[in-house]
Amino acid sequence: MSDTLPIIALTMGDVAGIGPELLAELIRTPETHEQCRPVVFGHPQILERALSQHGETRSIKTINSLDQISGTTESLLCFPCGPEEAVEVPPGKIDPRAGQAAHDYLVAAIDAAQAGHIDGIVTAPLNKAALHAAGIDYPGHTEILAEHCGVADFAMMLYLPPGNLVKGQYGLGVAHVTLHTSIKSVPELITRKAIEEKIGLMDEFLKRIGHPEPAIGVAALNPHAGEAGLFGDEEQTNITPAVLASQEVGVDVHGPIPADALMRLAAAGKYDGVVAMYHDQGHIALKLLGYDQAVNITLGLPIVRTSPSHGTAYDIAWQGCADASGIRSALKMACRLISHSSCSHLGSDTNDD
Repeated sequence: MSDTLPIIALTMGDVAGIGPELLAELIRTPETHEQCRPVVFGHPQILERALSQHGETRSIKTINSLDQISGTTESLLCFPCGPEEAVEVPPGKIDPRAGQAAHDYLVAAIDAAQAGHIDGIVTAPLNKAALHAAGIDYPGHTEILAEHCGVADFAMMLYLPPGNLVKGQYGLGVAHVTLHTSIKSVPELITRKAIEEKIGLMDEFLKRIGHPEPAIGVAALNPHAGEAGLFGDEEQTNITPAVLASQEVGVDVHGPIPADALMRLAAAGKYDGVVAMYHDQGHIALKLLGYDQAVNITLGLPIVRTSPSHGTAYDIAWQGCADASGIRSALKMACRLISHSSCSHLGSDTNDD
C-alpha cells in the first residue's frame, strides 16, 4: 500500500442483513488494498463475527482517530461508531437497533468526508423499514447524504460500466427525477426544474469520467410519450420544455422518448445517460441488464459515495453465501471517481484542500 491510495470509508449498513459479510470479504481481499486504504465504519465485534465466517485469522485493528490509518499496512481497520446495542441484533429481521446503527455509521462517514479525513464512502445496504422503526424519517441513503451535505440538487444514479452489457464507451448511467415516493405522487413531482436539474447532473457526471460530448436521453412518463396528449400531458407541459431548456445551454439531450425504446437504444450505445421519471422506470430496466454489476452513485454531493445496487438480503443474511461482486464494483467506481476529483485527499502533503 501507499500513502497515495485513497482512504475509503466502508459503512456497515444494516447489521441484520448481508452488509457486514460483504465488508468482511472486501477488506480481507488483497485486491482491495491495492486500490485503496479501506476502513470499516461500524462495530468491531460485528465485523469480527463476519470475518470469522471466512476463516480469517488476522485481528481487527480498531482506530479511534482516522489519523491512525497507515499507508504501509494491510491491517483490517475498523473505526468504532454507532450504538453498542447493534451487537444484539438477530440476523434477517427488521430491528430498530439496526436502523439506528446504519444511520449512525453513515453520518459518521459523512462527517469524516466533509472534514477531509477520508476520500470517499462505499455504503453497504440499509433497510428503510428498520430506519423508520428507529424513528429516523428518511427514505434511504440518498436523502440522508443530501441533507447532511447541505445540497438540494441531487440524484440517485445507477451506473453500468462499459462492456458486454452496454456498448457505449463510457458505460450507461440512469438518474431519476423522483425516487423513494409513491407512484401516485410522481406526476406532481416531475416539474420542469427537477428534470433540468437531473439532466445537468447527468451531463456533469459523464464529463467527469472523461466523456467529452455525452448524449442523454430523457424518458417519457406516459405510454407512447403521451400520444400527443391522449394518455397524459406531462410530456408537453414539463418534460419537453426541460429538454429544450437544457439544449439551449449546450447539453446534448433528447426526449421525451418512450421508456421501452429508450433503454434499448441506450444499451446499444446511442445514449450515455438516461433520465428516468421515477424509481422503477429506471431501476427495472438497468437491473435486468446487469444486476450484479450496477453501481449506485449519488450525484450532486461534494463527496464521493457509491454502493451496490441490491438490498439487505435478509433471506440469506449471516449464512456465509452473500455475493460481494456488487460492493467490489462499487469500490472500484468510488476509486475511479476520486481519481477524477480535484479535491481528493491523496496523502496529507499532496493536497491542501
